[in-house]
Amino acid sequence: MRTKLSILIFLFLAAFAYYCISTYQGLDYYEPEILATHPEGGDFVGSQTCMECHRDIYDTHIQTAHFNTSAITTEENILGSFEPGSNKLMLENVTFEMKKQGEAFYQHTQMQEEEALPIPPQRFDVIVGSGVKGQSYLTWEEEHLFQLQASYYPPLNQWINSPGYPPQLLKRPIQDGCLKCHVTFATNRDFSGQGNHYDKSRMIYGVDCERCHRPGRQHVMYHRENPDDKTAKFMLKLDTLSRQLRLDVCGQCHSGLRSAVIKGNAFSFLPGEPLNEYTRNYYTGVTDAELDVHGNQYGLLTSSQCFQKSTNLDCGTCHDPHKNQRGDTDYFNQKCNGCHQSGTVTCSTALHQRKSMGDNCIGCHMPTTPSKMMKFQLDDEGLETSAQVRTHLIGIYSKAPSGD
Repeated sequence: MRTKLSILIFLFLAAFAYYCISTYQGLDYYEPEILATHPEGGDFVGSQTCMECHRDIYDTHIQTAHFNTSAITTEENILGSFEPGSNKLMLENVTFEMKKQGEAFYQHTQMQEEEALPIPPQRFDVIVGSGVKGQSYLTWEEEHLFQLQASYYPPLNQWINSPGYPPQLLKRPIQDGCLKCHVTFATNRDFSGQGNHYDKSRMIYGVDCERCHRPGRQHVMYHRENPDDKTAKFMLKLDTLSRQLRLDVCGQCHSGLRSAVIKGNAFSFLPGEPLNEYTRNYYTGVTDAELDVHGNQYGLLTSSQCFQKSTNLDCGTCHDPHKNQRGDTDYFNQKCNGCHQSGTVTCSTALHQRKSMGDNCIGCHMPTTPSKMMKFQLDDEGLETSAQVRTHLIGIYSKAPSGD
């Protein structure tokens, strides 16, 4: 009798333990990890939670320049050379040498003045830039974030002086105004965003799903608990917004510096709200020629006749933010032909030249243009160059078209 009772007790305890473990695991699943909290209270849970239901979109989105515009540094994603002979940047009175030590990468600084105090090596902690036009690098000093002076320039495959730096040594703190277009969210210890003191555990690198669709914890929890409900709940649907509000989603990063903060801080804006209620540019009423191709694609696009003569053209008309479409000439030609039907528009470019360019509409009407803002010094001789960025001022250009 005692044996049977012991067996029953054992089975009961085993079942109870299994129930508790299963319940705990279930709760753990339904409660996604909170990576950061928006000032308005929404919780970020990361794009990997989106992968559960949107695997096809996730797989293509992680290949985009948006997603890869910032990341923790690894050997796989850092592009500059650390090999002797290719690992130095020499400026007027300072030399930077890039070295790998174990699994980490460092910028070593050597001043030419003999009396100069030694500068400790600075670690490459964060990569900024997808590597298409270049990469810059950030370093942590405890919870304070600084930019390294050496950047990498892919067109010349060399280290360069970071954009905007003088030819002398400079230590530049990174504030929200610099960071906001390269991460999904950052938690600055100074809410105003003026300082460079961040919570390292509450920074979401890259521009991912939640930057455009809002923090997703409530959405993820609901659909984990209700997997049969195929109607998206608690998530912003961009196609339900007006054209201006859709433009504002892109405009938070692609409409100039927007350094005049009106409400909250650089990360307070939520897609679906009017952007001008949060930030604005100091300069207004400038000519098209003064709009720079780096960072103000919104201003250039809205100055174009294509935009002004349309009631619904916006960024998403031509760009799918979930896919890497760089260099896909056929795709963009189809977008142009969607409005400019064959037979209704006459192209003045010679047929042989059009064919040699692959009938690349944007090569002529949206040529790559040197940026006036994104300039950098290449060496100690003062040689300077500009990043080449495709203009979004759609028009007819007399200059020979670019073939890219």
